[in-house]
Amino acid sequence: MDRTRWLLLGTMCAALALAACGGGGSAGTGVPPVHSTGPTPTPTPVPSSQCDKKPTPPPAPQAGPTSAGRGKIKHVVVIIQENRSFDNLFSGFPGADSATFGYTHTGKKVMLQPIGLEFYGDLDHEHQGWETEYNHGQMNGFDLEEVIGGNLPPYFPYSYVPQSETTVYWDLAKSYTLADRMFESDSSGSYPAHQFLISATSGGVIGSPDNVPWGCDAPPGTQTQIPGPNGSLLPGPYPCFDYPTLATILDAAHLSWRFYTPSFLYNSPAYDVGGLLWSAYDASRAVRFGCDWNADVISPNAQILSDIPAGKLADVSWVVPTFADSDHPRSVSATGGPDWVGSIVNAIGTSKYWSSTAIFIDWDDWGGWYDHVKPPQLDSIGLGFRTPTIIVSPYARKHFVTHTQHEYGSIVRFVEGVFGLPSLGVTDVRAAGMDDAFDFSVPGSPFAQVRTPHGPGYILTEPPSVQPPDDD
Repeated sequence: MDRTRWLLLGTMCAALALAACGGGGSAGTGVPPVHSTGPTPTPTPVPSSQCDKKPTPPPAPQAGPTSAGRGKIKHVVVIIQENRSFDNLFSGFPGADSATFGYTHTGKKVMLQPIGLEFYGDLDHEHQGWETEYNHGQMNGFDLEEVIGGNLPPYFPYSYVPQSETTVYWDLAKSYTLADRMFESDSSGSYPAHQFLISATSGGVIGSPDNVPWGCDAPPGTQTQIPGPNGSLLPGPYPCFDYPTLATILDAAHLSWRFYTPSFLYNSPAYDVGGLLWSAYDASRAVRFGCDWNADVISPNAQILSDIPAGKLADVSWVVPTFADSDHPRSVSATGGPDWVGSIVNAIGTSKYWSSTAIFIDWDDWGGWYDHVKPPQLDSIGLGFRTPTIIVSPYARKHFVTHTQHEYGSIVRFVEGVFGLPSLGVTDVRAAGMDDAFDFSVPGSPFAQVRTPHGPGYILTEPPSVQPPDDD
């Protein structure tokens, strides 16, 4: 499929967001004033010869949080999966607040039905879909959701994934800590969610760009969406921003970081739809056109499986999947996502890094699937619905479910705390820390390898996925 066709598909899908309704609430710490210097006509990145010594950016002015893990956690890895609510993945999990049924907007009780990860059919998971399902806080509009795909079961959003397909996730959650009150910081889809996971803000943006790639490489004229008055959405800025990210303060502290992503470059053999949509640092002007882009944004994403045994794990790493290895509906197989996650966890657990690493396995948005817990409304774009988070570490509490209210800024706050970094001053300030998922008063526990259908060799050699960019 040629590039024009790809762009048209991306535009058609993102157009769904243009009709969405805005969220309620007043602006909070997650919504700083939006500004943009407009489309950037692909400036020349800094030559590698000038990157031997990175310039030190100014640190954020806010005092940083503290963590009991400082000195014990020396590596943080954030594995980002796709499009699942808590009830969809962990219905019936022992000790967790989960549901086995929901209600329609007419009050009808609907039992959650088993639908596999690979099942064809998608749901609106931009802000419009959130507003429909949230239904003014009644949490009963899921039967009004827009369902994409034919021959789907009635009440399709009222679903859970069979445990036979999520054994890796359940095994990890049972062995370590599961968070059942992790709320998406925005009430929308992947684009703002990934921004919150690297910077604790989306710059006020609530809707995905209307073209691909999602970042500074988007075609001129590409727009996002921002909240307007009375629940409306307004055209937002070009998706190339100057707000600070964790990369900003990590670089200032001379700490290493890497963002593992599929490549979105059309002439790359590793090109994958996941790179078009989920390469969050492409929206950071300082990273995209600075020294970090070639040094710290790594494609293909599977390189983390060779970097770990080679002794090259950074202080902070993010890893996003290919489409085939994501849990996005219509991915290639039922086992691709859990297999990919389990392989990364096993690689860390059997390496020298296990004793000093905290792994956060997170799902970027709820995907349109049913969840029964009403999210608190803290500002004009969030909180959104619950997404699962599994915390894996030698210091993670064993067989534990944390019921603390968390959001994506909580993970950013944890990174700031364990490395002694200044605060970015956005949702990392209001968010609860993640220390309740750990017990740093005891020696770290040994690693027990999780069972996966395939080993790292399979992930390293699988072909890229070029499914249409339909993730809104």
